[in-house]
Amino acid sequence: MKELLDNKVILVTGGTGSFGQHFIKTVLKIANPKKLIVFSRDEWKQSEMIARNTDKRLRFFLGDVRDLERLHRAFHGVDYVIHAAALKQVPTLEYNPFEAVKTNIVGAENIINAAIDQGVTKVVALSTDKAVNPANLYGATKLCAEKLFVNGNAYSGESGARFSVVRYGNVVGSRGSVIPFFLKERKTGVLPITDERMTRFWITLDQGVQLVLDALKNMRGGEIFIPKIPSMKITDLAKAVDPNCKIKYIGVRPGEKIHETLLTEEEASRTIDIGGCYAVEPYQYYDSGSNGQGVKGKRVPEGFRYVSDTNEEWVTIAQLQTIIKTLE
Repeated sequence: MKELLDNKVILVTGGTGSFGQHFIKTVLKIANPKKLIVFSRDEWKQSEMIARNTDKRLRFFLGDVRDLERLHRAFHGVDYVIHAAALKQVPTLEYNPFEAVKTNIVGAENIINAAIDQGVTKVVALSTDKAVNPANLYGATKLCAEKLFVNGNAYSGESGARFSVVRYGNVVGSRGSVIPFFLKERKTGVLPITDERMTRFWITLDQGVQLVLDALKNMRGGEIFIPKIPSMKITDLAKAVDPNCKIKYIGVRPGEKIHETLLTEEEASRTIDIGGCYAVEPYQYYDSGSNGQGVKGKRVPEGFRYVSDTNEEWVTIAQLQTIIKTLE
């Protein structure tokens, strides 16, 4: 990994977010990039990062992925782009749909065009389990973004940029996730839960960063990388936060699923088990060097599905309590 990153110019869109900051911290620790560029639209968060970080390898670039001209400027001389910028609050986006489209879809198109035009070597885009059989606008925009990035390889040609995607579940303790919300609500003695059957995939920030780094290393262009991660019952999380709290069932919110899916039966025919994760291969590779061969591994069984309620690995209440202690 050090060899992959050393002396490279790496840009992270949404670099002031939970994932972006953790990715940047990790890369600066394990490698010696030539430059690591934080691209985001939040000047206040950038100023906070600047105050905390004196590393001379860091650069800060104000901009919005909606602005193609700004992306062209930012991508000049960049080797790798990690695209983490997105609007992702499900209830908010249900009532502000055009804003979601502008950032999550048009922004994805802009990333692709700017990367091709500026000679970026590799782009890894972050996606979500909500992009699979989407039930809300956020998921639909991320599904569309996935399609754009996978097929962006057709536009860049044999010598151009390569695009791949990582798709994973809820990030433990990230901004807007349920644990910080429950920690706040437990003061009232009541924890609101939408449905007692609800399950979710869980991934830590460390795991998310490692998945992106592995994708950057293994990608040929067009793959969707999916980690093998545990599931969690929302009722177990409530018990872990405070077993003495009452639980109030409030009903499923608009666009919310009972269970989440990371890999569908339709994708299984193109899916390789490569050990720590699955890789959904594109219908066609566009680099001649692949000779039709992508990542190495074993094909998953026909009809395979990866769904949060039928997952073989689960987070226990005790494990959840350990996680919660680190976030209090």
